[in-house]
Amino acid sequence: MGAPAAARGRLLVVGTPIGNLGDLTPRAAEALRTADLVVAEDTRLAQRLLAHLGVRRPTSAFNEHNADERLPALLARLEAGQTLALTTDAGMPGVSDPGARLVAAARAAGAQVEVLPGPSAVTAAMALSGEEATGFVFGGFLPARPAASRAAALQRLLGAAGAAGLPLILFEAPHRVSGLLRDLERHLAAHPQLRVVATRELTKIHEQVLVGRPAEVGAALAAPRGEFTLVVFGLSAPPAAGDAELRAAPVLAAARQAGLSDRTTVELLRAVGVERRAAYRLIHDKP
Repeated sequence: MGAPAAARGRLLVVGTPIGNLGDLTPRAAEALRTADLVVAEDTRLAQRLLAHLGVRRPTSAFNEHNADERLPALLARLEAGQTLALTTDAGMPGVSDPGARLVAAARAAGAQVEVLPGPSAVTAAMALSGEEATGFVFGGFLPARPAASRAAALQRLLGAAGAAGLPLILFEAPHRVSGLLRDLERHLAAHPQLRVVATRELTKIHEQVLVGRPAEVGAALAAPRGEFTLVVFGLSAPPAAGDAELRAAPVLAAARQAGLSDRTTVELLRAVGVERRAAYRLIHDKP
């Protein structure tokens, strides 16, 4: 038996507005009008976008909960020569979004994969920050739980961005943003110049941009709504390898706030290069 024939269809990776529907590009609009199927993270939002265009097209949900189940049928459509338009709730598919799985699978199947660039909350927030930088570190969403994984991820990203001398960009849900700002405030010991640009409702009527220390931004937030994009800047480079206590300080503060066990805290400290014996000694020192 020979190798299977390459899929004949096309997968269009379509950037959609992050808020203002007027930001939909002509190419994206044409793709949505003519696709055989619109593959969306949330079909309700896709239908709203199609209604804005005054067209009706079939839609199919593709998200973290049903990706395994839906993937074979979508690949079969591509093999049959159909054109699929992949969208996400807002911005570019595949950026903190399960659509990346479909892109990789379609390419592996031999389908033609094209990108139709569009708005992005990442670059929009960076542009609004006013921070001069040659690039940035993008961390997306931190793990929601457990607390140890969340603390470790934030520590790792702050260290990586500080080492590179670049801002860190994070996404956060409205019900967790206050907690994230508190976590960032606790890292001021290691990053004395740390400041945050918190943006929400970008391109919408109630667009908001807050700038300051994490605690100042948190105090200015009233009943947060909408997903946030945060630009964290003023990060310090990690201390020299021998400065165990300096590396440990923000980790210990976060672990104590989260009520983590000694064992979990030791593992977090070891992740930033603190020896096990030194980690236990630091844990049992009075804060």
